[in-house]
Amino acid sequence: MHPVSWSEHVSAALLGTARKPVPALPESQGLPESPGQGEDPAGRLLDQAALLTVRKRAGMRPATAGEPIAPAPQEHAAPVPPAAARRLARILEGERIRVLPEWLDAAADRGYRVPARMLPDLLEKGRGNRDLRPFIARAAGRRGVWLALQNTDWAYLVGSGDDPGGDTAEVWETGTRPQRVAYLVRLRGADPAAAREALAATWSRESAPDRAAYLATFEHGLSPGDEDFLEHALEDRGKDVRQLASDLLARLPGSAYGRRMAARALRCVRPEIRSAPPGGRAETWITVEPPDAYDDELARDGVPFHPSGSFAPSAPGGQPVGARSAWLREILARTPLSTWTELFEAEPAAVVTLRAATSGGPDARAARDLHTGWARAAVRQHDTAWARALLRSGVLADEPDDLAGLLGVLPGEERGVAAADLIRWGESGPDALRVLRRVPGPWTGPLADAVIATIGAAHERATDLHGRAVIQLCELAEQRLTPDAAPRLVRLTTREGDDAASPALARLIDSLSFRHDMLKELAQ
Repeated sequence: MHPVSWSEHVSAALLGTARKPVPALPESQGLPESPGQGEDPAGRLLDQAALLTVRKRAGMRPATAGEPIAPAPQEHAAPVPPAAARRLARILEGERIRVLPEWLDAAADRGYRVPARMLPDLLEKGRGNRDLRPFIARAAGRRGVWLALQNTDWAYLVGSGDDPGGDTAEVWETGTRPQRVAYLVRLRGADPAAAREALAATWSRESAPDRAAYLATFEHGLSPGDEDFLEHALEDRGKDVRQLASDLLARLPGSAYGRRMAARALRCVRPEIRSAPPGGRAETWITVEPPDAYDDELARDGVPFHPSGSFAPSAPGGQPVGARSAWLREILARTPLSTWTELFEAEPAAVVTLRAATSGGPDARAARDLHTGWARAAVRQHDTAWARALLRSGVLADEPDDLAGLLGVLPGEERGVAAADLIRWGESGPDALRVLRRVPGPWTGPLADAVIATIGAAHERATDLHGRAVIQLCELAEQRLTPDAAPRLVRLTTREGDDAASPALARLIDSLSFRHDMLKELAQ
């Protein structure tokens, strides 16, 4: 190609052929004249540009190939049956997409994996929806992780799925971030100390985002041996690194971090014996006095600052939480729960029922601060006794997420009963709905009974079945309620004198039938 012909053509196009003539190509590259062509400079310019473009592309040399990609590993699990695969394709295309987590879980429970041809679409779903990722990890198989190693958008799967290999120390030295995270996760499972030493050797050379990603692997095999490393990470320049370190230390029994938090908490919370009316008995109260100030030590230990009024509960009617109350809740959430059973010399069930007060007298806000902090501590420390005690006592909490977190700590057989107790539509329907959103399915037993009873009561009142809260409950039940409940819901619509089912109830029945068929296909 003539060395300047392309730039000259660009100049002529920008200036216009009336101001700049069409460049002349060498005869060997030129176009034959055609009738009338010479009278249309703009057409001539475009024809020559097209010719130059084709010749330029035809003359491009192929890029040098990089290192060959390792082949996909051999799968251990069988693909799902053909009927189940066809239904998965429909789900990925958008048909009842909300049942995808259940489909993936059911497939994994039965020892199946997603067919290879559907993995790209599935992994792409997980890129935009974090809640799907644990379910994808269970059913994607080894090829799913292999694909994730080729595309950084899918790196979330690395380290959580059926990893295809890469256990050598060379991966830690030369691999990508997802590959190194996967290596640390595997090593933490086998030898936590070796993983910690590997990270310590490169810590100062890693970027802040990488340090945070690698430190997060310490949740696997967390032990007292990690304490010194985590204490050092509290001084890190990266905010995310410091927050991760504080969260991990708060979960570590017997740590110096826990003792520091307990000392702070005990300055704010103390027992007080209050005299009773004549003839009554003296009672133990809990006197609450939130911290007066926020200091560098609190900041170092990962307690957020929370300016006054910056935190507003999501529950309806919730008032903004003051700075001092917010600091107290954060301290309590990081304090070992054994602090309170030792202080009050009582079991959790007795401690949580004690009345709370401030220096001015009984205080409902003080009780909310205590219960919220204890609830978060019970979730973080996975303490079943405290979770059970708080739920049975009618825990006062501003955030439905705190209640849902407590439900997650309970054993499966207790979770449904406790969740059913939270459904009181006359008083706390919206809050109960927020809690139920965090209760995984399938809803069976007492919880299924409570949900069906709520829908049935609304159906009997006719107009209530079209209310927003019940419609939302029906939508949530489409994904969570056991499919076996469909006949009971159908009976609601076939009673003598009843009108046809509302759209929400009809959709719920259709969804349960869809899920019933879906699970049946996976059971083949």
